[in-house]
Amino acid sequence: MALTYLKSRGLASGVGGKVLQVVSTTKTDVFTTSSISTFVDITGLSVSITPSSASNKILIIVSVSGSGWDANTSVRLVRGSTPILVGDSGGGGQATMNFWTYNADNGHRYANYSFTHHYLDSPSTTSSTTYKMQGVANTDNLYIGQSKNDSATRTPCSITVMEIAVWY
Repeated sequence: MALTYLKSRGLASGVGGKVLQVVSTTKTDVFTTSSISTFVDITGLSVSITPSSASNKILIIVSVSGSGWDANTSVRLVRGSTPILVGDSGGGGQATMNFWTYNADNGHRYANYSFTHHYLDSPSTTSSTTYKMQGVANTDNLYIGQSKNDSATRTPCSITVMEIAVWY
């Protein structure tokens, strides 16, 4: 019965867990936003994939580096227009990663950061699906791909998605 089910969906026996396709992009330039209350798309950190089966999973690997200034800056992973891999709402925004800096004695502080996240998504579709990163600043700018205090040095960011076959 399992083999019949797999064949009816165009999958051969034993394909569960295999990578069917990979789509990736690397961002080497700088993105800056001063958007304080609304997450905005980070240009260059977006990929689209069309799953071959609605039951398959999408493994997302995202690597982001950047800098914030004087308060919170946040980035989040989004499928289409839906945030995914975000924390529960605590009254503020929901983010994949949040960076907070402390402003003691009216001195300016900044935070440089770099992170990598892995997330296994279930988009349940065979339509083209876009995964992207978004960012939001707080009181100053959010910098992606560079530090606020070193605009000459660039750091790469990337997003990779892989369709993973599910075996029933």
